[in-house]
Amino acid sequence: MNYKKHIAEKLSIENLNAEEIAAMLEVPPQSDMGDYALPCFKLAKTLRKAPPAIAEELKNSFVPDGVVCGVSVAGGYLNFRINRLRYAEETVKEVLEKGARYGASEEGGGRTICIDYSSINIAKPFHIGHLSTTVIGGALYKIFSFLGYKTVGINHLGDYGTQFGKLIVAYKRWGDKEKIEKGKLRELLKIYVKFHEEAEKHPELEDEARRYFKLIEDGDEESVALFDWFKELTLKEVDKVYKRLNVTFDSYAGESFYNDKMQPVIDELKEKGLLRYSDGAAIVDLEEYGMPPCLILKKDGSSLYATRDMAAAVYRKNTYDFYKCLYVTAYQQDLHFRQFFKVLELMGKEWAKDLVHVSYGMVSMEDGSMSTRSGKVVFLEDVLDKCVEKAARIIEEKNETLENKADVARQVGTGAVIFSALYNNKIKDIVFSYDKVLNFDGETCPYVQYTGARCNSVLKKGGDFGGFTVKSLTEEEYAVVALLGAFPDVVKEAGEKYEPSFVTRYAVDLAKAYNKFYIADKIIGSEENVKNFRLALTKAAHTVLKTAFGLLGIEIPDQM
Repeated sequence: MNYKKHIAEKLSIENLNAEEIAAMLEVPPQSDMGDYALPCFKLAKTLRKAPPAIAEELKNSFVPDGVVCGVSVAGGYLNFRINRLRYAEETVKEVLEKGARYGASEEGGGRTICIDYSSINIAKPFHIGHLSTTVIGGALYKIFSFLGYKTVGINHLGDYGTQFGKLIVAYKRWGDKEKIEKGKLRELLKIYVKFHEEAEKHPELEDEARRYFKLIEDGDEESVALFDWFKELTLKEVDKVYKRLNVTFDSYAGESFYNDKMQPVIDELKEKGLLRYSDGAAIVDLEEYGMPPCLILKKDGSSLYATRDMAAAVYRKNTYDFYKCLYVTAYQQDLHFRQFFKVLELMGKEWAKDLVHVSYGMVSMEDGSMSTRSGKVVFLEDVLDKCVEKAARIIEEKNETLENKADVARQVGTGAVIFSALYNNKIKDIVFSYDKVLNFDGETCPYVQYTGARCNSVLKKGGDFGGFTVKSLTEEEYAVVALLGAFPDVVKEAGEKYEPSFVTRYAVDLAKAYNKFYIADKIIGSEENVKNFRLALTKAAHTVLKTAFGLLGIEIPDQM
């Protein structure tokens, strides 16, 4: 039964239909307050009454039934207490019946959501700073797919700009093909750093780099061959990291892909009288919208990020006819996205409203931030390796007889890295700490994984279980049931707010609730009907923990 819908249909509120009322219903923070609550604060303006008075009126007109046992008022809230025995039985049976699809929906109706994320730079290292965009984008991809959308993951490669001219200059002067084939991105980084060191002493190197970039643009055979080689090396290397993070893409159309797609956008800006010239540069004036001008072309006629991003947005709309197009990038780029979204709107693109910047905070290590030019970067692959090694040592200490220790260490170590970027609200800056992310106690990835393994162990010991009828419930049992029932709404809200951390925090809450239940209530050895229900509850908790973590790209080991 859809309990929210049932409650909403029994309420009569002026100018609101049952669907709108159901959307207003919340789960109270404490179960003793009730199982669902209707906040009446938003109704005060339209109904011209104080929220407590509205709540009292609605309570007096509500007739409890076999589903809703009681209604009470607390301040401006109308609280509902449902038949918990019925709810527990229905919820657990639904989870077991639907399995890994519990919480999924068809709300997307096959509509397309494009997600632009990770967007690594060719010939530059895949470092810890790329972690957030990669795993937030990867989680949103999985969440929207789970909600019935057709998702298109786009890796908008940084494969255009004078840095490639710099690399060619560096390679021709100090590069060694054999060394680069062996050391790959790390070796390319060395010569890239050397270029900047030398360019400080010999500024003419910058002119040489610009000349080589122009040769790439003009299709010079040797320059293009080197550029293609750098690109091939990069994609092979980063693909290894994507596989480890359980992240996939449907398109690798990078900046260079839009070289021949910018002119129509520039022409349209001219036709619509939006293009102005300032000191020789082509701009769109956005002063009346409280923003600096959006640069479209430099003095020398070369394009900028905004030009390419507008061309990319037009291409994506024409190709995918997206319902939404998300850009998962750091908050430092807020202005850039506001500018080019506004320019597209001024061009008359009504779909500009469907472009969304999903911004996030920065990631740094405990010893400070990073700079690619100076070579002070922390490779993401190294972070993953170190976490897996550290996890292996901890597992060896805690359970030396564990089978498949290497695989479990991979799951725990990799999961800890992903979890670190998805636990807090995405806009928060993160300081990455190996010790904190691999702590087995508290609100961490290993804690949730250990809970999943504990569920699995209980199910193995308990064996097959039969049917059950819920005749009584402990507080600990109901706390688990209530969280299981909330899962579909959590996933829905994570999609609506582009916030994977809702799912991460939910998994921690469910793990905590299950562990309290495990400690408080005897499972194996209790009366048959009770044992069957508690094993079913364990199976349901295990199923939902795996599903929630799966949406984040994290695996839960069978044993730990």
